[in-house]
Amino acid sequence: MRFHTLNRLILLAFLSFWLAAPAAAQAGRGVGRIGGVVLDEAGKPVPSAKIVMTLLPDKTEKRETDSDKKGEWGVIGLGTGDWLIMASAVGYIPESMQVYIRQLERNPKITFKLKKAQQAEKVVYEDEDFLQLLDQTNALYNEGKYTAAIALSEQFLEKKPKAYQAYLGIGDCYQAMGELDKAMDNYNLVLDKAKEDKISGKVVSVKALSGMGSCYLKKQDLEQAKKAFEQSLEISPEDEILAYNVGEIYFSNQQLDEAFHYYDLAVQIKPGWSDPYLKLGYVYLNKGDNVKAIENLEKFLVLEPDSPRSASAKEIIKQLKK
Repeated sequence: MRFHTLNRLILLAFLSFWLAAPAAAQAGRGVGRIGGVVLDEAGKPVPSAKIVMTLLPDKTEKRETDSDKKGEWGVIGLGTGDWLIMASAVGYIPESMQVYIRQLERNPKITFKLKKAQQAEKVVYEDEDFLQLLDQTNALYNEGKYTAAIALSEQFLEKKPKAYQAYLGIGDCYQAMGELDKAMDNYNLVLDKAKEDKISGKVVSVKALSGMGSCYLKKQDLEQAKKAFEQSLEISPEDEILAYNVGEIYFSNQQLDEAFHYYDLAVQIKPGWSDPYLKLGYVYLNKGDNVKAIENLEKFLVLEPDSPRSASAKEIIKQLKK
């Protein structure tokens, strides 16, 4: 096959995903259903855990429910698309994951294993006022009311200045508003405060560095973005999203060997995540290794058989096998 044809197919793969995003958002309501269980580290059920589902990428649709006495939960009436699911409970560190919801097929059961918040973390995650702040600011953020979310967080910090984690939310709001320098100021403030936090400082630093990496990307400073994400990954080497983000930066610069390393790392951390397989397929495609490209694209299709991106992946495989 001619190289320019492959390039056209890759471009179509990306375009079909992004152009389909608004349609997925409009399809936030449907007949899809998903459920699961919330457990602690010992495998015991966590009752009354809050489950919040948000449709990506524009976050216009949202669903909420609570786990029962057995830690089980379920949500129905979901539209096709990528949903971000977050589980939180008093005394535990919140966890989240991204899941692709299908209409006609059974969606996988989701298991959250929440870690107990320890010492300094408990000050935050067992603080009902802070949990209420998170709920309120998240709601305002999802509605695009960033200024109101910032004001609410600043009022909270006046009362409880030690809850420096709230600056993360402020930074995220400024980033969403496009005020990147103010966002960076807040992320840097978090990093400074985290140095004094021997218990949860590393976890918070990862989030701040990730936020900074996103800001650098928006500033088109790829070198600094790469450094921020790599620093974050050094602290949290089991974070597949960070590994994937570093791979994205290298791939955008056609540094294929480096991109491969981080996409492959994301696969090793979370084998059931479809996105890095798709990008590994593109890496091999650009390297001219059609056999490996097909292999990874087929792995992607096993995990994501009926999304807008899958149609493009199928077309690329079809052309490669000619």
